[in-house]
Amino acid sequence: MIRYLIKKLIILSILLFFVSIAVFSVLFVLPGDPAQIILGINATPETLANLRAELGLDKSFIAQYMDWVGNLVSGRGNRSINYDIPVYDLILSSLAVTGPLALLAMVFAVIFSLPFGVYAARRQNRPGDVTVMFFTQLGLATPEFWLGILLILLLSVHWGLFSAGGFPGWSTDFWGSLKALILPAFALGIIRAAILTRLTRSSLLEVLHEDYIRTARAKGLRERTVIYVHALKNALIPVLTILGLQLGQLMAGAIIIENVYYLPGLGRLVFQAIGQRDLPVVRDIVLFMATAVVLVNFVVDLCYAGLDPRVRLE
Repeated sequence: MIRYLIKKLIILSILLFFVSIAVFSVLFVLPGDPAQIILGINATPETLANLRAELGLDKSFIAQYMDWVGNLVSGRGNRSINYDIPVYDLILSSLAVTGPLALLAMVFAVIFSLPFGVYAARRQNRPGDVTVMFFTQLGLATPEFWLGILLILLLSVHWGLFSAGGFPGWSTDFWGSLKALILPAFALGIIRAAILTRLTRSSLLEVLHEDYIRTARAKGLRERTVIYVHALKNALIPVLTILGLQLGQLMAGAIIIENVYYLPGLGRLVFQAIGQRDLPVVRDIVLFMATAVVLVNFVVDLCYAGLDPRVRLE
């Protein structure tokens, strides 16, 4: 187990190293001059040169990369060009919105997907199964931003049950902040519930044909016991894999929905930073999102042993 953990951590470190190079390289070659954006089109060449030197933009690719990584590793952090504050502070304040949003979306996804997936598997090729599969196909074809706008029109504008957008802040209004995340989390979660429902159904159907399931039924166990005690535990392994991937994707991919609901999360922050050419913010957030995806998948790998005793971590 220890050897496995060490091996995994080494692989993750190497992966993040190459991700950091890719992120820095892509942003390095993007057109646009941050100094020009800050000072405007009327700035003199001397002023632009002084600001580029102050920001370190006049250095070579390797020197800028080493400065960026050195600030991250040392704990000093990089500073935002536009806000002139540490990017760490911006990430933490935005993560207070994106983190709960992603977790709440996954709660909605699990609440809907597992019961309906089991229901469809137990009624294979019957009307209940066909109905569930129809709605999951509809969910897969529905864009998140369109569903988010539809929820605003119905539940906010028409019925007045939720606010149409904005985020009051956890310290200002806890329940109001939680309520502000319900609609965007539902819009994000219901799409992922469609994927997880289909995966739960197919995985459970495969497990139900295993020999140990036939043995359990031959012993006279109730069908509910066979399904929920013996079959579902092993059927959840591929579901857990996709669940981990989707949680990481939610952390990194809530840009559109956060702009629809005007939420001050990581997605909206990086979207604004790209438009403002605030390169330290973009680099740090993209690297943070990549790290979150990698760590979530690492935790998923460790959870395999608890779900399936056949998995051996060596």
